[in-house]
Amino acid sequence: MSTSTAASPKSSVSTHILDTSVGRPAEAVAVHLSARSGLDADWQALGGSATDADGRCKDLPALPEGTTHVRLDFDTESYFAKKQAAAQQDAPALRDSENSRPVFFPEVSIAFAVVPGEHYHVPLLLNPFGYSVYRGS
Repeated sequence: MSTSTAASPKSSVSTHILDTSVGRPAEAVAVHLSARSGLDADWQALGGSATDADGRCKDLPALPEGTTHVRLDFDTESYFAKKQAAAQQDAPALRDSENSRPVFFPEVSIAFAVVPGEHYHVPLLLNPFGYSVYRGS
């Protein structure tokens, strides 16, 4: 029998993306959320969303009780492929012609630890050949 009857508070996650190559939000980037409860546990796909016109993804699924680690997966390749097609440019692919990819990092995965009851805002600063993340507020 459990000694605690109160539900533990849940953590929540949000993100946004700034395309630092143009200094603007990255719109329509697919974002997938996974969680696990412990270092040795398997990742559980929880669902996903896409960034809005402000580069924000505010409607990610809730984290299950007992979550200790979260992973955000960003589909950066599709974003840069659409951006290049719209601009009718292929400079990154020309610089990296051996790969025939429009971007050096086709996806970005960010894993981080969480504690119950806290909100985690994890922004992604993105460009075709690099990225940076941090815990925001």
